[in-house]
Amino acid sequence: MYKDKKVVVVMPAYNAAQTLQVTYEEVMAQDIVDEVIVVDDASNDETAAVARTLDKVKVYVHPQNKGYGANQKTCYHLALDSGADIVIMVHPDYQYTPKLVPAMACLIGNGLFHCVLGSRILGGRDRALKQGMPLWKYFANRFLTCTENIMLGTKLSEYHTGYRAFSKELLQKLPLDTNSDDFVFDNQVIAQIVWFGYPIGEISCPARYFKEASSINFRRSLKYGFSCLFTGMWFMLANLKLVKSPLFPPSNKAAD
Repeated sequence: MYKDKKVVVVMPAYNAAQTLQVTYEEVMAQDIVDEVIVVDDASNDETAAVARTLDKVKVYVHPQNKGYGANQKTCYHLALDSGADIVIMVHPDYQYTPKLVPAMACLIGNGLFHCVLGSRILGGRDRALKQGMPLWKYFANRFLTCTENIMLGTKLSEYHTGYRAFSKELLQKLPLDTNSDDFVFDNQVIAQIVWFGYPIGEISCPARYFKEASSINFRRSLKYGFSCLFTGMWFMLANLKLVKSPLFPPSNKAAD
């Protein structure tokens, strides 16, 4: 708990059997997490079996692979159904350190932000590259983030991190089921948060790059990049009332 708020960590998992337990152990060592929800997207390894051996973990298995976005949809629905007040997504591949969970929960729990992103970029280019981020991914990240900041009118350091915390209020507000089941889901969520007027905080986050850490290849990265730009374009057109999109429905903005 954090200030009487239930903290739930969700882990969208796919072939994470080798890194799930160490990620879980570091999550629980933070001593504020009430529950962990692991959603296994039809892995080809023992991810679900490993998850079922862990304490305070609820496991849900997709009967067939649905995609990263669909996995997150299940994660957030299950977290809200469990009574979560603060929901933090931690990838079970151990790329992002769970040691930031208390800081992210604090920013949400104190009402400072409704969303907090763990940014790999706030520490600077040299730090990101020294930690192992491929050079082409770094520059692609910077180009997309700068372009999206212009399109959405924001000043975020990174749109593409998978380390995120949300308030219950925000998750209940967002039309998550209208989003893609693929990787661009993450990007659409940020665009929707901006659309509804909720504040987004960022915290510097070190990251690890190693064989077991999940990643997408260059071809899928290209598809993701164009999908992000397409999302930004639809945001701009919807904001100008030139198009209607289920991603960006008419609604009252969040209270300040």
